[in-house]
Amino acid sequence: MRCCYPLAKFLRRVVLGRMLRFSLIVIGVSLLVLGALSALLPNVKEDETVVLRRQKDSSRRPGLASFTLIMQTYNRTDILLRLLNHYQAVPHLQKVIVVWNNIGQKTPEGLWQALGPHPIPVLFQEQTVNRMRNRLQPFPDLETEAVLMMDDDTLVSAHDLAFAFSVWQQFPDQIVGFVPRKHISTPSGIYSYGSFELQSPESGAGDLYSLILIGAAFFHRKYLELFPRQPEAVHSLIDETQNCDDIAMNFIVAKQTRKPSGVFVKPVDMRNLEKETRSGYSGMWHRAEHLLQRSYCLNKLVAIYGSMPLKYSNIMISQFGFPNYANHKTKM
Repeated sequence: MRCCYPLAKFLRRVVLGRMLRFSLIVIGVSLLVLGALSALLPNVKEDETVVLRRQKDSSRRPGLASFTLIMQTYNRTDILLRLLNHYQAVPHLQKVIVVWNNIGQKTPEGLWQALGPHPIPVLFQEQTVNRMRNRLQPFPDLETEAVLMMDDDTLVSAHDLAFAFSVWQQFPDQIVGFVPRKHISTPSGIYSYGSFELQSPESGAGDLYSLILIGAAFFHRKYLELFPRQPEAVHSLIDETQNCDDIAMNFIVAKQTRKPSGVFVKPVDMRNLEKETRSGYSGMWHRAEHLLQRSYCLNKLVAIYGSMPLKYSNIMISQFGFPNYANHKTKM
């Protein structure tokens, strides 16, 4: 029996040693797991700081939380009423300002109010002269920093507008809209206007744009304050052609920001209702000289400002891929 005692003592030490090592391994693994889990937990102080920072930012810029729709109209009252009804359901819309260019004709305000109540107020601003640039003025009733400008024959879904507004909140100094266009410089130094599929004669590159049309776009109200202060030659050009106020706005934004004037948002549901009006009035883009006139404006504005401020971009922001690149195969 005495010969077995040292062996039993040795075995007991081996077992205890292994149990100790196993226990240390278990404790070590447990500490690692607890450390990993604690790293995943939110930092309360950091979260409170983020919340306070967001609250401070939102209180400093409350005008970015909603927008005002400005729509200029001429001889399309039937479509106008349909559009006003449609836009009542758009999120974040605070007010609608209708620029009434039907000189000498009564506005449909009485009819609109009689068919109320409406959740979004609509104000009719009667003009004394039918001018394209009537819509580009700092209206006294404009209270928001964000402006949505829409043509009176264009319908964009509420979902598209809400998405585009969220994009504009990230790019408040640029025009965020649904219709891109571009300028092209020819070898002779003369600029040509066209859709963003237009190929450059020098590089052959398409898929670029340098303008966003303001007939379906968001921009900051400060540009409505800047527009009346532009050279008188700019206003005369627009009055002469009854065109190109949107090109001038892109020049102003590009000069102010030194960046591409706009950001293209690809719409899901955007429609032109021109054929549905009973007035028979056709938009200016149907005129044979329309594109020539736009190219004329480009070159005149370059001469007035002394340079070409427009810059190219190929960024397209889509609800189904954010961001992406413009695709020339999808025509707007």
